[in-house]
Amino acid sequence: MNDKMEQFVKWVEESDNIVFFGGAGVSTESGIPDFRSVDGLYHQKYDYPPETILSHSFYMRKPEEFFRFYKNKMLFPKAEPSTTHKKLAKLEADGKLKGIVTQNIDGLHQKAGSRHVIELHGSVLRNYCERCHQFYGLDAILQSEGVPKCSCGGRIKPDVVLYEEGLDEENIEEAVRLIREADILIVGGTSLGVYPAAGLIDYYRGHKLVLINKSETPYDNRADLLIHDALGEVFSKIG
Repeated sequence: MNDKMEQFVKWVEESDNIVFFGGAGVSTESGIPDFRSVDGLYHQKYDYPPETILSHSFYMRKPEEFFRFYKNKMLFPKAEPSTTHKKLAKLEADGKLKGIVTQNIDGLHQKAGSRHVIELHGSVLRNYCERCHQFYGLDAILQSEGVPKCSCGGRIKPDVVLYEEGLDEENIEEAVRLIREADILIVGGTSLGVYPAAGLIDYYRGHKLVLINKSETPYDNRADLLIHDALGEVFSKIG
């Protein structure tokens, strides 16, 4: 291992108050494309850009087009947890990791066994009727034709935060608490360009900010330990 990897492993071994803040890069190793990567959604060709389709106003205005895109490009029911997901779950089981704050909506952290997961942008696994508020699982979306409908006739909406929608206040408060109280804050697989989520890192008060990402981020100069490498490669070094 190089010096940075050894430092990372040492810090993890010595701490019992770790918090992980992650983005799309955590799940790319599970085969889920990153919105902003070369092969991601932002480089696909559609009648509208993904940011537009995944907005609240577009969802209300053109629900058929929204769900056509959503079902084709946002749902990966066969995806399995990556090395990073599994290692984080083990760190939590060992009493070292206090929580995960994720921008992802795929539910893979929970599938790997993690329990304390703050899903800033919701989850594709949860869906609800806009009329009667009955909850539905992922199959209700996957097996629907066109716009999914509840038995009451209402439209079923994915419990994900669309562009133009605000984040859940309780989630924000819990994420702030976790990050503020953390000994080590590991930030991984995120470009830190999406706000207000990225701004949560400003609440960290410690001196062990670990930033793991293949490309540069606006926070690189603030990291106490900066590792430009694949997440799975880094987390595989943890016992």
